[in-house]
Amino acid sequence: MLDRIELRGLTATGRHGWLPHERETGQLFRVDVSVSVDTRAAARSDDLTDTVDYGSLAERVVGLVEGEPVRLVETLAQRIADLCLEDPRIEDAEVTVHKPEAPISVPFDDVTVTIRRART
Repeated sequence: MLDRIELRGLTATGRHGWLPHERETGQLFRVDVSVSVDTRAAARSDDLTDTVDYGSLAERVVGLVEGEPVRLVETLAQRIADLCLEDPRIEDAEVTVHKPEAPISVPFDDVTVTIRRART
């Protein structure tokens, strides 16, 4: 069984969305990331190079949110999962993208898309 490293509530402004005004003005996005990794080597060595650096991962995820716009939250979630799986120590990733300012005509708290991807 693998261990989990989780980042919750990463927050950034992105220009993702189907509607032109979403892509022009941007809006708030929050991202939760959970990755499976074997942390035993890091626990033994007490060395950051033996595990996933969650600070660096957080910066890269925020960079994606703030970067090249996409139309669908699903696409953004997939790109974040792909980024996570670039690290060979990560066996799988679960990504939730929150779009709390989505253009919906009824009252709501949040819109989320959650995906799970594993190394094949």
